[in-house]
Amino acid sequence: MSDSSPAAPVVLDVWCELQCPDCHHALTDLHALRARYGDRLEIRLRHFPLEKHKHAYAAAQAAEEALAQGSGWPYIEAVLARTGDLGARGEKLLVEVARELGLDAEEVDTALIDGRHMLIVDADQAEGKAIGVTGTPTYVIGGERLDGGKSQDGLRERIEEIADGLLAERG
Repeated sequence: MSDSSPAAPVVLDVWCELQCPDCHHALTDLHALRARYGDRLEIRLRHFPLEKHKHAYAAAQAAEEALAQGSGWPYIEAVLARTGDLGARGEKLLVEVARELGLDAEEVDTALIDGRHMLIVDADQAEGKAIGVTGTPTYVIGGERLDGGKSQDGLRERIEEIADGLLAERG
């Protein structure tokens, strides 16, 4: 499929970490964007675990395993809904959420032990740092970086403005 194909969606990268309360609040905007654009907007979670959250790195790896099992976003949203719980319970919570969603929880546990998804998480984090991501959530759409770590106010409107422009250009 070529880039000129009208079927190619606009990509919104969301640099996020699963122990971040601001990322949990950002889900409201992501749900609204999904409802508005459907498959014309591809929302990609990019990992940016922050050092201040000791379970964020493991959560990113668990999310990648959930993605490999076909339930990435449901898992991500379930973990984000429990950021405080994750802070207190760590990897036990990550495995428990997988079990609740009907995933292979033992495989999630094994993935955390063998580190099979570390390279993806590390690559996302390195790319984020390279483009100036310093906190979460940070959005990148159409080459523009929007930092949501301090305030989400007006961000969804700006994302919609950029997405509408990019979709209009594609015809």
